[in-house]
Amino acid sequence: MKIGILGSGAMGSGIAQVAAQAGHDVVISDTSKEALDRSKSKLAKVMARLVEKAKITAEEASETQTKISYVTGIQDFVDCGLVIEAIIEKLEIKQKVFADIEAVVSEDAVLASNTSSLSIASIAASCEKSERVLGIHFFNPAPLMPLVEIIPAIQTDEKIVNAMRALITGWGKQTVVAKDTPGFIVNRVARPFYGEALRIYEEGFVPEGPAGFASIDASLKQLGFRMGPFELMDFIGNDINYAVTCSTFEAFYYDPRYKPSLTQKSMRDAGWLGRKSGRGYFNYAEDVEKPASVASPSLVENIGWRILVMLINEAADALYLKIASRDDIDLAMTKGVNYPKGLLEWADEKGIQHCVDTLDNLHTEYHEDRYRCSPLLRRMAKNSETFYGSEEM
Repeated sequence: MKIGILGSGAMGSGIAQVAAQAGHDVVISDTSKEALDRSKSKLAKVMARLVEKAKITAEEASETQTKISYVTGIQDFVDCGLVIEAIIEKLEIKQKVFADIEAVVSEDAVLASNTSSLSIASIAASCEKSERVLGIHFFNPAPLMPLVEIIPAIQTDEKIVNAMRALITGWGKQTVVAKDTPGFIVNRVARPFYGEALRIYEEGFVPEGPAGFASIDASLKQLGFRMGPFELMDFIGNDINYAVTCSTFEAFYYDPRYKPSLTQKSMRDAGWLGRKSGRGYFNYAEDVEKPASVASPSLVENIGWRILVMLINEAADALYLKIASRDDIDLAMTKGVNYPKGLLEWADEKGIQHCVDTLDNLHTEYHEDRYRCSPLLRRMAKNSETFYGSEEM
């Protein structure tokens, strides 16, 4: 099967590399010839590094590169069995290009979007054969990150879902299936990692400034997370993370669980975007040392647990609302964002009743719907159940 990729940015180029290394002929289309040239040049460098590290042979590197062609139009998608769109996150633009691509490809071709949060149903609605449209969400960098979310719209034919999951699994990826709701699995469940950390900072539980950010980061690292929330927001970019938070908040009809932070807005407004601007929550100048945690060990422990229980609550609600299966939720969080263990498994270890009690205490203190306990957790605590005590979940 020939694979079409719309968009030659980092994500589109990465997906093209994965497909080509899996043996497919690939067509990358972009309106910018310069962008295509950059994509081709970057792939050559990536292949050279892989050869240097003895990950692949020189012959394999050459073969991968020859399998990819670079074009400025979409007419070359004509004989592609699958086209994956990886362009700007603007619904109206995606809808237009999907309608344009459908006019070019065969009736049997599958059309997929790599969107991380937009409605697949809305994208599919732009096509006459909406049943062949679905989401195939890779994580950046696509060649390295093992997880891919498969998102059927309500219109998507189940046979296509199964076929695409089998195809992407054959590319060496681990796939999960998510309901077409804002953020799917990973970007939905992970919101408290940032949002609750910002809330704790704004409440003054830690010192102001970088020392406070470092203290909260330390609390999560003690639990096994590779990066703390402020390090990670600086790595992602505070403009990007803030925009995703705002769009998620709006998409969930202003549910207070996803409320944006004024602290992060200030960072965005000041141009303190993180590593890419040289300053964010931390200063990345060469002569500036990163501050150490200044909170007491007990406080750090309590901060970490408060953020973790909010993540567990979000994962439990995703299962309760049938966003995905138990196994897919835990797999998504360990393989998509490198959490040290699955959140539902973690809930069992900490104790379901302990999770419910913590959330109820927070709700009692704040009287905010933000801290409402998932009905699933409450029901499980009442019945002394665990997530992994039953294989039926």
